[in-house]
Amino acid sequence: MGVTDTTVTVDGLEVHAFQIPTDGPDGEETDGTLTWDSTTIVVVLAQGGGRTGIGYTYTDVPAATLVETKLAPVVVGGDALAPAALWRRMFARIRNTGRPGLGAMAVSAVDVALWDLKAHLLELPLTALLPSFHDRVPVYGSAGFTNYPLDRLTAQLAGWVEQGIPRVKLKTSRHPADDPARLTAVRKAIGDEPELFTDANGALSRKQALYWARRFAEEWDVSWFEEPVSSADLEGLRMLSRAGPGGLDIAAGEYGYVLRDFTNLLQAQAVDCLQADITRCGGITGLLQVAGLAAGHQIDLSAHCAPAVSAHAFRAVERLRHLEYFHDHVRVEHTVFDGVPSPSGGALRPDRARPGLGLEIKWADAERYRVHGAATGG
Repeated sequence: MGVTDTTVTVDGLEVHAFQIPTDGPDGEETDGTLTWDSTTIVVVLAQGGGRTGIGYTYTDVPAATLVETKLAPVVVGGDALAPAALWRRMFARIRNTGRPGLGAMAVSAVDVALWDLKAHLLELPLTALLPSFHDRVPVYGSAGFTNYPLDRLTAQLAGWVEQGIPRVKLKTSRHPADDPARLTAVRKAIGDEPELFTDANGALSRKQALYWARRFAEEWDVSWFEEPVSSADLEGLRMLSRAGPGGLDIAAGEYGYVLRDFTNLLQAQAVDCLQADITRCGGITGLLQVAGLAAGHQIDLSAHCAPAVSAHAFRAVERLRHLEYFHDHVRVEHTVFDGVPSPSGGALRPDRARPGLGLEIKWADAERYRVHGAATGG
């Protein structure tokens, strides 16, 4: 029987981290500005009332330590049915530690775990605790790393289209001279109808980005250009949004950590579509604030990655555009968790038959990748 009229305290926070190698060529993946060989997921378990909630973020091991040393002391003993109140405590606690960046990511993981715990205590799917503007979260397939050979690049993006996902994205701009051949091959592989997105990860100068924005739109019918310049270059993003082709949306926001980051993008009129990453922006509590900000500015909000959580939380976003179904995070979540949703008809839908996020940790599968925390049998 679910908890409805009693106070339940958070009894403890348990933290684990797992580092999953990439499956890219030579063990690496590359985009416009970065090369990596693994993805680390920091998992938080919030315990209370005999139940456990799961939350996570994609970052590095120091975030796990931050949860244990700074956040746990202000969360344990708190009201398990009031995640937002504990969220405020956590951000107050890390004032001198640093809120943007690692601090916000640690808070995000704990906040998601607390919302999941509350849903388990009430015996409800997590999505049922939130406003529901939508019954589904549309997705776009995302990877197309710059070090993929053409056959792998085209097979990956065409494979998503064959699965019924009508929009796909590839990374660009690491070696811009290579991009025309890559885009031509992709457009031929997916056909004329699916939407084609690009992501430069901030690799270009303003004039370079404007040149490629025009070519992307005119030659390959690209309709989304993500971080053409650094997301810190608000004036550059605004210039591209205003001077670029009318059918090409400029997007940024995945590196927003605190509400002011999103306010800055919107007040500068820097984006045509805002992004938010639930594992960076303060978790579910933070996302709800960003969603209200986007609605107030009449700007759509797109979910950046973390599909297992975003499938629940972004149903509560009134101005929802879509969710990035990112290759790395899909691999990691299916490795670490049971109950991860898969796209159907180009969208994700939460499993309403399971409480909370509907996730369980696959300890036996995850253990070989452990880089933090004590081994457990579950």
